[in-house]
Amino acid sequence: MPDRTTPSRRSVLAATAVGAAAVALASTPAHAGSADRRATRARLQRLISRMSLEEKVGQLFVMRVYGHSATAPDQADIDANLKEIGVRTAAELIERYHVGGIIYFVWAHNTRDPQQIAELSNGIQRAGLAQSTPIPLLISTDQEHGIVARVGKPATLVPGAMALGAHGSRSDAREAARIAGTELAAMGIRQNYAPVADVNVNPANPVIGVRSFGSDPQAVAGLVASQVRGYQGAGIAATSKHFPGHGDTVSDSHYSLPTIHHTREEWGELDAPPFRAAIAAGIRSIMTAHIVVPALDPSEDPATLSRPILTGILREELGYDGVVVTDALDMAGVRQKYGDDRVPVLALKAGCDQLLNPPNLSVAWNAVLQAVRSGELTEQRIEESILRILLLKTELGLFRNPFVTREGVDRTVGKRSHLAAADRIAQETTTLLADPAGLLPLARRSHRNVLVVGADPASPSGTTGPPTTTLAKAFTELGFTATALSTGITPTAAKIEEAVAATAGKDVVVVGTYNVSASSPQRTLVSRLAATGVPVVTVAIRNPYDIAQLTDSGFAASLATYSWTDVELRAAARVIAGRAEPGGRLPVPVQRADDPTQVLYPVGHGLGY
Repeated sequence: MPDRTTPSRRSVLAATAVGAAAVALASTPAHAGSADRRATRARLQRLISRMSLEEKVGQLFVMRVYGHSATAPDQADIDANLKEIGVRTAAELIERYHVGGIIYFVWAHNTRDPQQIAELSNGIQRAGLAQSTPIPLLISTDQEHGIVARVGKPATLVPGAMALGAHGSRSDAREAARIAGTELAAMGIRQNYAPVADVNVNPANPVIGVRSFGSDPQAVAGLVASQVRGYQGAGIAATSKHFPGHGDTVSDSHYSLPTIHHTREEWGELDAPPFRAAIAAGIRSIMTAHIVVPALDPSEDPATLSRPILTGILREELGYDGVVVTDALDMAGVRQKYGDDRVPVLALKAGCDQLLNPPNLSVAWNAVLQAVRSGELTEQRIEESILRILLLKTELGLFRNPFVTREGVDRTVGKRSHLAAADRIAQETTTLLADPAGLLPLARRSHRNVLVVGADPASPSGTTGPPTTTLAKAFTELGFTATALSTGITPTAAKIEEAVAATAGKDVVVVGTYNVSASSPQRTLVSRLAATGVPVVTVAIRNPYDIAQLTDSGFAASLATYSWTDVELRAAARVIAGRAEPGGRLPVPVQRADDPTQVLYPVGHGLGY
């Protein structure tokens, strides 16, 4: 029986049989000179001229679809597709709407395991090549790592942005992106919506936080550029986001329309540097933000729909001519001012190329089609975007061969050297914020019995954790006797009492905290545990600001990991146990909880052994 993941010879031949123009494209080397690039553009323009209007409009859309298979998903996923899109499968979606891309999600059941992902990618490409105008698709996902990851174990999970910011090493940031990009490419995912270029200057930011490298624009810029080079050196189109900068908001654009109150000068100093650095590094795609920036566009349209921001600033001022992709069009931030039929048209008029995940594809697709037919959008305008999209597909080699192989997955994804590199980088990111009692590193003779309690947030990829269990296992492997007790993000009085009782006979308690607020019962948990007399080590497993709410709780030591994925938690255990130095330094300031105008721990703070 043939390997279903490995494409047949006929399929491979079909990949290059995209008409005379695409056959020529398949022979265009990636390092082509200016004359070759001009020739490639001319060939693509001839290909575009032979496409129907429906095919052209379809190329602009990147759409979700449910299921682990392009042709035979589970019945529940068929039902979801019929309800939301009006098709049964990914193959039917491509046949009906000619979409230019597909985005993978965990909740859409696209990412069960690496081999399944590879087969899904191949099935999508076969469907793309079966169209009357065969064109490969650009498959994308949000694999930022850290707290946003769609592909999990056995793929390698590397530290996320703020963890890398705590380390500050541009070479390690690049290596992390190279590893991540190499594995994504092996599974057929060729556009990654990372790295985040937002500068997180607002600790109350509910949507960016540790997804950012930090609060210093120049430090963020250097790490963004390094990751762009790492991803794109691995054959991935990196995507810096969210332009013009989502780092200083107090609301989440998934649920509302945030406003950035920076002046034009402040934007240039705080928000622009990482995007400038990404462009200088050759970034292939940039994602927009559903935010209002009155200083950049007084109309108060979301940036995704703002011609002054996307064309005036991004295209003309910053000189960017790559692909511009909208943030997801099903988010509330872009739907509050205009209807779902207007949003995609206005996005294209503003300067976007790819329209990501509209809530109703039929409404969006037909709206763009009608806008072209009515003259509101010219065919020339959408062909400009299609050319950018097809140029990107050409640069990524998708016209030469869009398929991946089972052998490539086995050889690349989760390989031992990748996992070892992730562990090495992670232990350089763990930040020791305070150790007033001189407790750390723990000695097994005096602190052998460890109780691990705290929050157990869901795994970003669905494949790691839970954090308390992961930490306890890591301590056990280091020679300690460890017990895990999940107390949750909002521990009840009964759960707190259970944790206090569990300290009996223990030498130390490790508490995983998660976004502790002034009213959080996590504060009570830490205080009650410390009152037992057993030393308490707090580990902030998401935002590093938790310590500001715990200053009077009586903890003996406090660390930050910036994520609750296994790779970061294992590194924290090694640091606590003295098997590794705490190499991280705060990439953001931690302000006092009782007086936010005062800094408790500045950027660069971090203790060593």
